[in-house]
Amino acid sequence: IPLAEQTGLILPLGRHILHTACEQLVRWSRQQETAHLSVAVNVSARQFRHSGFAAEVLQTLRETGANPRRLKLELTESLLLGDIEDTIERMVQLKREGVGFALDDFGTGYSSLSYLKRLPLHELKIDRSFVINLPFDNNDVAIVKMIISMAATLDLQVVAEGVETAEQAQFLRQQGCHSLQGYYFSKPMSPEEWLNDARSLIWN
Repeated sequence: IPLAEQTGLILPLGRHILHTACEQLVRWSRQQETAHLSVAVNVSARQFRHSGFAAEVLQTLRETGANPRRLKLELTESLLLGDIEDTIERMVQLKREGVGFALDDFGTGYSSLSYLKRLPLHELKIDRSFVINLPFDNNDVAIVKMIISMAATLDLQVVAEGVETAEQAQFLRQQGCHSLQGYYFSKPMSPEEWLNDARSLIWN
């Protein structure tokens, strides 16, 4: 990803990934058992700051017919180093059309609470660096509890990244974080593999 950003390839790559995600949303929308699913797409700072980014997202949604309310864009805290007013304006433009936003790797970068309350976010994602030593590291325990509490106060959903053990999952759920992702549940898989796996869990 850093190399793609340095060379400028992140722009066509990002467009391709977004288009692929929207096409997947359309395929899921055609089946009752998957119509409720959403897709989160990581967006790099360079991609987001591109002058035509918001227009490209909306055009992709129109071309594919994907429901914008099923699309979530995951942004990194490095965006807050740039023109914050421009960032907010682009986010608001897309949010008006139904697109959701998550702040990825929260707590590792440049978040300012004054910015946080202004950003039209739906979700905070707790970085795996705070999760990996749960529930045994007192500092990580304190940080995770604070993030979960703050998210609740701001009426934001919270997701924990990098969950790899039952102890981590149990602790996070006890603290009120019920959206978890990581190898404890599954390694990455294709949509078809995931759907087959989900069906087997339901039927069994």
